[in-house]
Amino acid sequence: METGNAGRAADAGAGRDGGAGGDGGPGTATEPVWTGLPRGLLRMRRLLLVVWLGPLTVATGLLLGLFVGPGWAAFAVLPLGLLLWGWPLLARNWRSWRYTERADDLLISRGVLWHQQTAVPYGRMQLVEVTSGPVERRFGLASVQLHTAAAASDGRIPGLLPEEAERLRDRLTELGEARSAGL
Repeated sequence: METGNAGRAADAGAGRDGGAGGDGGPGTATEPVWTGLPRGLLRMRRLLLVVWLGPLTVATGLLLGLFVGPGWAAFAVLPLGLLLWGWPLLARNWRSWRYTERADDLLISRGVLWHQQTAVPYGRMQLVEVTSGPVERRFGLASVQLHTAAAASDGRIPGLLPEEAERLRDRLTELGEARSAGL
């Protein structure tokens, strides 16, 4: 799977086994192995940005130019500026999303300015669902929604490949059943 965080994992020296490159002895801290989101999510979000702001730019320029005056058509620069500003921001946001499966919980990390990490304990999961709307299906993507007893601790991972979403759903359901059996 193509990820947006491959460089981060390589920079941190983390291998697939979760080791941080130490001697593996007692007291050695292990870094989690993070998985980023597929590039298709970034393509989908950028297409939606262009689909909404492109026509708005053209409509603003034409309507204001025809009905109010040519000088007012310059206001079409506003949606165009928003489109140009949003393009790199979508990439930064996409790169910020990642998740890792740890021993007792699923850790989801996201955010550029306001960084958020959500830990969802396997034993607290009540429902794991995979959803895919029409636009997501067109791009071959699906989202995983995690529901827990506490509404504030729900987690969501958007834009996964359907195979990965189903694998994650099955694994999390299996781990959730195993962990909740001991409660």
